[in-house]
Amino acid sequence: MVQSEPSISRRSGAADSISCGTNEEARGRFLREGRASNTIAHPGAVEIQGPKGKLRQPLPTGIGFQVDGDHLQARTLQDDPQLGKFHGLARSLVANAVRGVTEGFKKELDIVGVGYRAELKGKQVHFALGYSHPVVFDVPTGIDIAIDKQTHITVTGIDRQQVGQVAANIRRLRKPDPYKQKGVRYTGEVLKKKAGKTGAK
Repeated sequence: MVQSEPSISRRSGAADSISCGTNEEARGRFLREGRASNTIAHPGAVEIQGPKGKLRQPLPTGIGFQVDGDHLQARTLQDDPQLGKFHGLARSLVANAVRGVTEGFKKELDIVGVGYRAELKGKQVHFALGYSHPVVFDVPTGIDIAIDKQTHITVTGIDRQQVGQVAANIRRLRKPDPYKQKGVRYTGEVLKKKAGKTGAK
């Protein structure tokens, strides 16, 4: 199966097109009162299904989507200039949902410090982060965590917001020390190191 990256094309007027992929990788449809509909009259959300799972993305009030082949057409439902900002937000949210169910999202973190490590045990991650006791982190539903060499953590999932939040929660368990920079950091994160205090002469 050839997998295409979700694309968004800006059109004139109040409609945009979001590609859902090819060969039925991802199918979008409107949900109105729990039923699928091909109209744009007050759709409450868009449901996207792909090889990695299914997401239901609520839409801002006044914004609708319509299925057109393998594209979703974003439209404002009212002639209100204030809806422009929500129109762009809706496009971004649905594009992220399409990418999530076709490619998924990933966040990587590194554990730095002598004796600092992590171990995956079932649906829990056990951290040794310099405290007097281990820190146990429950892996949420919809999230997968992989650990390489006990110090490199990969968080994956189809929901971009959830992946980012889980990674942030893990980093918060032991934020990097500003002096020795020990702790949990995002892979590639640039830290500003503070100079240590010196004794008075």
